[in-house]
Amino acid sequence: MFSLPLNAHFTDVGPLVYGCMALGGDWGGGPVSEADVAHAHAAVEAALDIGIKLFDHADIYRRGKAEAVFGELIRRDAGLRGRIRLQSKCGIRFADDAAPGRYDLSAEHIEKSVDGTLQRLGVDRIDILLLHRPDPLMQPAEVARAFGRLKATGKVAHLGVSNMHAGQMAWLQSTLAEPLVANQLEISLAKLDALDAGTTFNDPQAAARPGAMAWAGTLEYAQRHGVQLQAWGSLAQGRFNDPAASAAARAVHEVAEAHRTTPNAVLLAWLLRHPAGIQPVIGSGNPERIHACADATRIALSREEWYRLYVAARGQSLP
Repeated sequence: MFSLPLNAHFTDVGPLVYGCMALGGDWGGGPVSEADVAHAHAAVEAALDIGIKLFDHADIYRRGKAEAVFGELIRRDAGLRGRIRLQSKCGIRFADDAAPGRYDLSAEHIEKSVDGTLQRLGVDRIDILLLHRPDPLMQPAEVARAFGRLKATGKVAHLGVSNMHAGQMAWLQSTLAEPLVANQLEISLAKLDALDAGTTFNDPQAAARPGAMAWAGTLEYAQRHGVQLQAWGSLAQGRFNDPAASAAARAVHEVAEAHRTTPNAVLLAWLLRHPAGIQPVIGSGNPERIHACADATRIALSREEWYRLYVAARGQSLP
């Protein structure tokens, strides 16, 4: 098994995270149904079966229903809360009568969002709060004060971010008394920007990959400062399920066959092989697909296999 250099705050939860966005039924709001509870229970049990202990939420998932249905699972199983850690995100607001869809990292919104999350989950504390998206109007000192109050009242143990690059993390960290513990980015064989930011730097390929350059230094900043990287979208929305779909999908399946495992496990193992110890976030609500990820921590891709998948997914030779 490959050795995973997890951040000290994450060594007790293991290398995989379960993302709860698929739980809670539709996005229409309203109460959760018994069918929603049954679906969530099956997915969570599958995640627990493969050793997952960290469950990732956001206040907006299913307009609060993802947290609400998970809270119902906690209510029905008194021992569940003690076996897991809870992470949630805030900062995205849906369009309403006041304004269009927007980001809001004001102290008022952060604290109100946390109170809503705690109520829906039926708990008195979340272990990690992530700021969901960068807010152009964010004032780091205001965020620091909000987190200070949440920490002092025991509502939040640790603070992290999501979808922030190195400069944004450094700017926010400059006002915080405690270190940011996590950054959740979209990283997968279908989303290579964070890696390409390094490999195409100072090469003409960079001009063809402008989205990648925004992430320059982000992986390195996280490793230097002990920020745990988490990868949402880690299964690439099923893009590699069909080996006939592309050369990259064929490579994934061939590597899976060589290791006698599933393509899903290979997609996650590819992320785990990175020296940052990236934690893949599994977002499927399908128990079968969750179970298909079980081997991810038990197989070790060689350097050659890792690059084979990377280059195949890029669709272009490295510079």
